[in-house]
Amino acid sequence: MRWLVGWSSAAAGAFGPGSAGTTGYDGETLHPIGSQLLWGDPDPLWAVGDWRPDEVRVVKADAESRIAVLGTCGASDEELRLGLFTARGGALRHLTAWPGSYTAVVKVGRRITVCGDLAGARPVFHTPWAGGTAYATAALPLADLIEANLDFGHLAALLAAPDVPAALHDSTPYEGVRRVPPGHALILRAGAREVAGYEPVSSLAVAAPPADPDSAVDAVRDALVEAVRTRLAAPRHVPGSDMDPGPVPGMGPAERRAARGMPVPGIGADLSGGPASGTLALLAAGLPGRPGTLLGHGTGAGERLLAVTFNDLAVGGREAELERAGTLAANPRLHHVVVTGGEELLPYGDLEGPLTDEPGPSLVSAARHRVRLAAGSADHFTGYGARQVLDAHPARLADLLMDRKRRHLVRPVAALAKADGSVLVPARVYSAARRLARTPYHEGVETLADRLLRRRFEDPGGAVGASLAALTWARPGPAARWLTGEALAEVSVLLQSATNRSGVGPGQRPGDYRARAALARHAADLRVLEQAAEVRSQRLHAPFLDNQVVRACRALPEALRVQPGARAEILRTVLEGAGVTDLPPGWGAPSHASSTAAARTGLRVAADSLISLFTDPLLAEAGLIEARVVRKALRGAAAGEPLPLDGLADLVSLELWLRRLLARRGTCWTGTPARARAVPAGIAPRRGALASGG
Repeated sequence: MRWLVGWSSAAAGAFGPGSAGTTGYDGETLHPIGSQLLWGDPDPLWAVGDWRPDEVRVVKADAESRIAVLGTCGASDEELRLGLFTARGGALRHLTAWPGSYTAVVKVGRRITVCGDLAGARPVFHTPWAGGTAYATAALPLADLIEANLDFGHLAALLAAPDVPAALHDSTPYEGVRRVPPGHALILRAGAREVAGYEPVSSLAVAAPPADPDSAVDAVRDALVEAVRTRLAAPRHVPGSDMDPGPVPGMGPAERRAARGMPVPGIGADLSGGPASGTLALLAAGLPGRPGTLLGHGTGAGERLLAVTFNDLAVGGREAELERAGTLAANPRLHHVVVTGGEELLPYGDLEGPLTDEPGPSLVSAARHRVRLAAGSADHFTGYGARQVLDAHPARLADLLMDRKRRHLVRPVAALAKADGSVLVPARVYSAARRLARTPYHEGVETLADRLLRRRFEDPGGAVGASLAALTWARPGPAARWLTGEALAEVSVLLQSATNRSGVGPGQRPGDYRARAALARHAADLRVLEQAAEVRSQRLHAPFLDNQVVRACRALPEALRVQPGARAEILRTVLEGAGVTDLPPGWGAPSHASSTAAARTGLRVAADSLISLFTDPLLAEAGLIEARVVRKALRGAAAGEPLPLDGLADLVSLELWLRRLLARRGTCWTGTPARARAVPAGIAPRRGALASGG
């Protein structure tokens, strides 16, 4: 893991001159373990972890003004200096408009500004501490700092309503540690904190101005090309060059690297056969420069881009995608590697792994991804986020009705009717979209609160059922049906208090609102996956989650994105604009494969170990579930009952995360005794009758 951490004190010199920290329990200086100081008191900032030298830049304008940028940023030092001058007056948005994925921290006198990103893949957290405010890009260091206990209300909301911002609000799994929402910045002035949005939000009252589809797609192409070019322009890294033990009899450089679990030097990409990863691989291979592996490092690939495809031998259904990946890999600038995996790499097969900053459903499949990524490059492109930024959330149909664009509903509704085979589908979908368009936000949230109290969890069937269920402001999560009545009541209270707090609602159309929430949920889980499947010295790049790419995708007309196959057509146009026209037949076809089949098979194979995991679970000790109910659900799902598998993944991953957190020893800080860490007292039973889990 890599993060930055710092604090803003209430008064200059409150922690002693030149100490770059405060004092611990025994009088020693308090600072993060494994850190490099970027600037010192009175408001110090550290970079923690294995940052590369080119990923940390600090530019000073004068003694009182400086900017730190951590991550991949395409701005030159002069552009950073100009951005710092502009930020002196309080402007923020331009700090987030450079290509790449990064976190910017600006210090002007005693005012500190920390900018989060639009997707939520690079979040910012804060907590009151020592009369001021501590902040970080990871929640666990702040939880260690204040010895935070678990926030059981947040954990309940994470299971009952994970896609509903009103339930989660700004909370984290740690009590007292708060999250800055995507599209916002944390502003600190001598310890006092403020959270301010830097991105304009579309109004409920005024229709969005009509956008030209061609120019909007051109903007997406330009943003994606610039995002890829920024990565290609960064310095190349040779992972593990200082740790290679030298020649081993019978092993070449590539074999030694694989034995150490180190990635290949240079730049590579996923090549799943889908349109998102294929677009990035072809862009990276086709742009001017040296995209691929470094010469002389054992692969024989020269400057060709390393393209990695995962072939699941345990579950079929992806033959067409694999064939398309092979056709794409015939490009002379690609070096294709196929990684195979059997039953041992199914979801739930290997549940060992490191502690992540937060829980996420990707924990159940992290080992599967780790094997694929270990065959990749030191800088590895992934297509994560493309579906969330380009596709239309079903609730966007209500947005079209609000803007009086009914004719654009014809093709998506017809596609649903064809998939379902019923002539009643158009009327049902139109009725649900019109009902959502006329439902105020607070009423939608109150309806969800009532559904949780009454335990109403209808199972949507097929594509039409899922679309109809999504045509709401808020809906229960797939794991909600297995929570206790007390936990559901707690989330219901959170939702009701949220409607009182927000007053007029989110100020957005329902489709846009739901799409942003889904993107934030996906980005948070990608962050968990990146930590859980981390390969040493490797960087995962998800250009679709870059600020500028997200902005360009949000400018796409809704009438364009709701059409069937819109994502594939947009990416095809992006590639054509970049000079790539020879795509294999069927490219961009929707995948009927088998992530669900793999999850079901993995759950069946690992059923015994999962049932053992829930023999005496921490979730039951916390009062969130009854263990016997979850054990019954696991047996049913393994036997083929139509239960929501993503809900079971939520439960298993949260139980795993809690166990790893409580088994942890040590802390992120020096200057404190070993007890100064998050959740020092473990989980205290909250509801006696249910504490044992049954």
